[in-house]
Amino acid sequence: MIRSEVRILCLLLLLSCLSQLPYPGLFNLKPGPPQPRLHAPQRGIHVLLWHWPFSRSYSLKGDKCLSVYSISHCFLTDDADALPSVDVVVFHHQELSSGASALPLHRSAWQRWVWMSLEPPVNNANLRQLNGVFNWTMSYRRDADIPIPYGKTVPGVHRLSFQTATNRSYFACWLVSKYKPSQARASVYQSLKKDIPIEVFGKWKKNPLPDHMLLPTISNCLFYLAFENSEATDYISEKLWRNAFQSGAVPVVLGPSRATYEAVAPPHSFIHVSDFRSTAELATYLKHVAADRQVYEGYLQWHHTHTIRTLTDWRERLCHICVRYPSLLATKVYQDLEGWVHG
Repeated sequence: MIRSEVRILCLLLLLSCLSQLPYPGLFNLKPGPPQPRLHAPQRGIHVLLWHWPFSRSYSLKGDKCLSVYSISHCFLTDDADALPSVDVVVFHHQELSSGASALPLHRSAWQRWVWMSLEPPVNNANLRQLNGVFNWTMSYRRDADIPIPYGKTVPGVHRLSFQTATNRSYFACWLVSKYKPSQARASVYQSLKKDIPIEVFGKWKKNPLPDHMLLPTISNCLFYLAFENSEATDYISEKLWRNAFQSGAVPVVLGPSRATYEAVAPPHSFIHVSDFRSTAELATYLKHVAADRQVYEGYLQWHHTHTIRTLTDWRERLCHICVRYPSLLATKVYQDLEGWVHG
């Protein structure tokens, strides 16, 4: 009996001693301090692009962020020799995934590494090997640490550069270069073309459009099929922002949910495939809109109140890191980058 009491007393003494040790996760149920946020260094923020996306490089001479985008104290370089001294290093996923580029062997303790991709999850291979490497993400996703969408809607009157009449050359147009029968957009197209005429441009049909002819050609289409090659969270590409909106054609969209489009696109500016029970029903609606000029031009009214900005220059995207920098968590690490990308 005495031995049992002694054991209990020893156990209580041990627990009392342990409770004094610095293990808040075990013995302190109060939440810890918030993760610190970064303060921009007085010398400015220095950003290194480790490799240019798709090997297409641009000049970074001078203070590009300030002179072109009015973003001060932000300095860009693609000189790998600057690695030891920069604050942020950006890696484009395509080159890491393909083996065209490799991660540096060393990193400075204060550096933050950024994973960057504008591709949907299906095109981002070999992610697991990068778990635990990166601090921040840079993506079209709205929940990325540094969001870089293909385009955005801003208030302001837009000067119309296209005809608003319904007597255009083509009923519906589609620009596609990499056609895969397994994609959802291919199935919708094959079914929809049975009920409405669709003019197809691009390498798939051996009918490519030179860049300077893209918008003028699409501006002669009543509708543009802004079909994404992948239905993924927030993935809305230049097919909507540039091809449709900037040409003045009414976009018929296939991609993320209607709610996602409504959150970022101008009001009453698109027709969503998922709103219809079948492609036949969609075709009937498109014919109705095309036949009624007032209804058709209702989809273009946003041009009088909003403007579309497309983000196409990698330098502008890199400069945006400095805008976000002070609000980012200093201690963040993506232990499951693959999970986030496919989330």
